[in-house]
Amino acid sequence: MKHLPILIADDDEDDRFLIKAAFEECGSSISLFFVQDGLELMQYLNNENAYADANVYKQPSLILLDLNMPKKDGREIIQEMRANTNFRAIPIVVLSTSNAPSDIRTCYELGANSFITKPSSFEGLLEIIKNLQQFWFVTASLPQ
Repeated sequence: MKHLPILIADDDEDDRFLIKAAFEECGSSISLFFVQDGLELMQYLNNENAYADANVYKQPSLILLDLNMPKKDGREIIQEMRANTNFRAIPIVVLSTSNAPSDIRTCYELGANSFITKPSSFEGLLEIIKNLQQFWFVTASLPQ
């Protein structure tokens, strides 16, 4: 499996912990970077403030994006990234507690690559992470 960075944007500390644990349990050597809100995500992508060192905070190969976050929500992030040629090609997987058809439709219309509703169990999350890794880092070809 390729060794590529993933940026995970989620304001819930427990969800961040569980996502990290799921990647670790999968035996992943993927570099994970976490941000807590949409504003911080954009600072990371633009190598601003705490994320100024581009050698440490490399452009992610994939973004796991929570939908409902403070400062800038997931919808705003998708729209902003798809409007910027520097970030347009980065795959965005929305990972949200929402399963509302309007949220799903809006995310795809804005340019998300996929929408996954967060499972209620760790086992369910583990299965999602295994599938994400298999698809995005084995099956799919990602831009370099």
